[in-house]
Amino acid sequence: MGALELKSVTKSFGSTDVIKGVDLEVAEGEFCVFVGPSGCGKSTLLRIIAGLEDATGGDILLDRKRVNDVAPAKRELAMVFQSYALYPHLTVRDNMGLALKQAGVAKADILRATDKAATMLSLEKLLDRRPAELSGGQRQRVAIGRAIVRTPKLFLFDEPLSNLDAALRVATRIEIARLHRELGATMIYVTHDQVEAMTLADKIVVLRDGRVEQVGSPMHLYNDPDNTFVAGFIGSPQMNFLKSGPLGLPGETTGIRPEHLQIKKDGSITGTVSHVEKLGGETLVYIRTHPHGLLTVRLFGEHDHSVDSDVTLEPDDKRAFYFDAAGRRLR
Repeated sequence: MGALELKSVTKSFGSTDVIKGVDLEVAEGEFCVFVGPSGCGKSTLLRIIAGLEDATGGDILLDRKRVNDVAPAKRELAMVFQSYALYPHLTVRDNMGLALKQAGVAKADILRATDKAATMLSLEKLLDRRPAELSGGQRQRVAIGRAIVRTPKLFLFDEPLSNLDAALRVATRIEIARLHRELGATMIYVTHDQVEAMTLADKIVVLRDGRVEQVGSPMHLYNDPDNTFVAGFIGSPQMNFLKSGPLGLPGETTGIRPEHLQIKKDGSITGTVSHVEKLGGETLVYIRTHPHGLLTVRLFGEHDHSVDSDVTLEPDDKRAFYFDAAGRRLR
């Protein structure tokens, strides 16, 4: 159980429209990620699903039942926030089992549920500690464990990794992906980090200004974006956008991924190396060009290119994307 459907959902704060008619289906057991820039409405949409905000219009259906007027505590959801929101005076075990205790669940059942969640999250040796004795990553795992013990229909994550350092973000991201596989639960995850979206999601929902720009699997969005916004947002480093006219290519704008732009002799684009990032397994070369501006070339392996040196580039036309003046993909 845990299928979600949004039908023409809107949200306004006074005269300001924040969510502008969102239609979406999330299948039972699916991992769905809301991604987009700050202010696009992704966290507001998550809070509407949770019942923490009321929708101005439209319907929220959980397992085909309308829940617009159902209190958050009765929607059978569990939410993991950006802040850990743990009670400092309670142990890890008590933090994880608090909601069950408040619901009147028997002590033996609470112990069984917290022990199971602790094992899944490698928290067994930390059950008697308090939050002040834990690292940031451990605290976030406790917050996730608190959600797991409730066996909700739907897990909601609101940028849960943003307070962690880079190494912990990767480790916790892997942990969340493993949990999804083990639990088989429906999860909706909000992030502004498209790398998180690409690595976690079964389905990505790209939002801009309160509207859905495109929905699809990570590689579908990467290989078949509908417009320049999705094409530029999905992928790291982001897609290069060139003026089609000087290249004799279709449309107004040509999009080319950094790995499909080559540095070669007698290329059709001339430029000057502006910066080089040597990352070991790959090298990113930033090249200032006219009239296309700054372009990024991704080279696999270690490469030497001198800053201020002149180079020529050639896009792989077979891997290019073409867009009209409004940014729409030309099919």
